[in-house]
Amino acid sequence: MSQPPRQPFQPIARKPSQGSTAPFHPRNRHQGRYDFPSLLACCPALANVLITTPSGETSIDFSRPDAVRLLNRALLQLHYDIAHWDFPVGYLCPPIPGRADYLHALADLLAAATGGVIPLGLGIQVLDVGVGASCIYPLLGHREYGWRFVGSDIDVVALASAGTILSSNPGCADAIELRRQSNAAHILSGVLRADDRFELSLCNPPFHASAAAANAGSQRKWRQLGKPAPARSPAHLNFGGQANELWCRGGERAFLAQMIRESVDARSQVLWFSSLVSKAEHLLALRRQLQSVGAHEVRVVAMAQGNKQSRFIAWTFHDAAAQFNWRQRWK
Repeated sequence: MSQPPRQPFQPIARKPSQGSTAPFHPRNRHQGRYDFPSLLACCPALANVLITTPSGETSIDFSRPDAVRLLNRALLQLHYDIAHWDFPVGYLCPPIPGRADYLHALADLLAAATGGVIPLGLGIQVLDVGVGASCIYPLLGHREYGWRFVGSDIDVVALASAGTILSSNPGCADAIELRRQSNAAHILSGVLRADDRFELSLCNPPFHASAAAANAGSQRKWRQLGKPAPARSPAHLNFGGQANELWCRGGERAFLAQMIRESVDARSQVLWFSSLVSKAEHLLALRRQLQSVGAHEVRVVAMAQGNKQSRFIAWTFHDAAAQFNWRQRWK
């Protein structure tokens, strides 16, 4: 049986992380510095990758994929009761605090129409487009809010990995379904079933337009970390990623343009569509396209994790009356 949803987390004020200029979402469990003693108790292997920064603080070397993976594993066990989390080397290893921010902001999107009360439990259904080998969004969203998820992907290895994670953590397989997108030319089409109804869809799209662009982006990240780039970048980047996770023809703009086109046909099945947008300069064109296809409302939600600025775009084809009728199913 799936676990009951937790009450929304109220963070304890902590000293900001070194170099941090912007806060996480108020409900994000990862405020301030990492609690390494507690993390080590959950994942003793993390001790093998700890370093001391020039300022004397305990941290990890974020240029090491094994260090990032162990930190994530400890965070998931400590904060979300995920005891098993592993996937094949080379697949995207997501930064958990940033992924949590996206989910919390989506919860706010739903709560805005319910007097600030976040709807909890399996009655809220979410589609994760590109669930990946780590299955990170469904794991966080189910543990935090008790929501039910469908995760889609074109990669059979990624889906097998996600399935192993789910079957290894009690309650997850009952609340999270995995589906293969068998046609790589489509995003939503072929994944949605006639009786599906989702309150939310979310996506972390591939944002490079080519393998060369992905490699150049990887090189920039290594320079920002102050490390020499390895010969086989970007596969050896600290957060990894397969080709389909990092780039597609036309890049992020083309991917999101197609998602918007497909969302028109799926408009009766999804209350709010959404996607991360890595490049702010794409927002104007996306807004114009959404206006042209008849989106009733479009929102751009800014997020920040330390020095990193990010955002997602969300849109709905439902007017106020239709949204009210949809919400009656939650009661």
